[in-house]
Amino acid sequence: MTATPAIEGWFTTGAAPALLGSRCTDCGTVYFPRELVFCKNPACSGETFEEYAFSRTGKVWSYTDAQYQPPPPYVPVADPYVPFALAAVELEEGLVVLGQVADGYGVADLKVGTPVELVVETLYTDDTGDRTIWRWKPVGRSSEPGRSSAVETPGGAG
Repeated sequence: MTATPAIEGWFTTGAAPALLGSRCTDCGTVYFPRELVFCKNPACSGETFEEYAFSRTGKVWSYTDAQYQPPPPYVPVADPYVPFALAAVELEEGLVVLGQVADGYGVADLKVGTPVELVVETLYTDDTGDRTIWRWKPVGRSSEPGRSSAVETPGGAG
C-alpha cells in the first residue's frame, strides 16, 4: 500500500511539505489553489502562470471546531464521528488558507496569532493505501497536545 495525496497536485509531501499554487508571471500575484486561466488582479491582464510553492509556516488568523459531521462529499474517517479543529492560517505571503489542525491538537491549542507549520497526515485509508492531506500544527506549544501552554507577560507575571 502507498500514501498518496487526497487532492493531487495541491501540496508536496516529504520532510518539508508545501502547498502548491501558482504565480502570475506578469504581476507576481499568488493563488491557492492554482489559477491557470487569467490573473484575477484587477490591475493585471496576465494569462501566464508558474508553479509556486508557498511558505510552510504562518499564523492562525481564525479557528473553529467542526462539532457536527459535514455533508457529502466529506468522507467520514471514524464511526462515530469525531469532531476536529479547523484553522484559517495567514501564510508569509499574506494569503489565508483553511485547513484541519494536526492530529492531537484542538481549539484549546489555538489562539489568533498562534504560529503553525504545514504537516502532511493521513486523512483516511482505502483499498489502495493512505490518503494524505495537509494540516496545521501549532509550533512552540506545550509538548502535550490539547493543553494550552502558559503565556508569559512582560514583567514576569504569567
